[in-house]
Amino acid sequence: MEAMREFVRTHLARSLSSASPEARLEAAWTAAAGRAMAARGEITGYDSATATVRIRVADPAWLESLTALRGKLIRDLATLSGLPVSNVHFDAPKKS
Repeated sequence: MEAMREFVRTHLARSLSSASPEARLEAAWTAAAGRAMAARGEITGYDSATATVRIRVADPAWLESLTALRGKLIRDLATLSGLPVSNVHFDAPKKS
């Protein structure tokens, strides 16, 4: 399983080079966050001027978990998407 994960990490950015930045980040998101966390967050935008990725998070518990992994997510999203990523902004769920 680890060999397959490494293969995906190595070749994803190259295979996505002609896609839009948002599509590249969406494709990288599952590999960067892992299946369970990726299911609780959604890429909603990318600001190329600030290299910031916006992610809407499903609930406060996952917001805390994702925030704790911010540094890893920034590195992995940049590597996997082939885009500059210097920040990840998490949009908290709306309170009802």
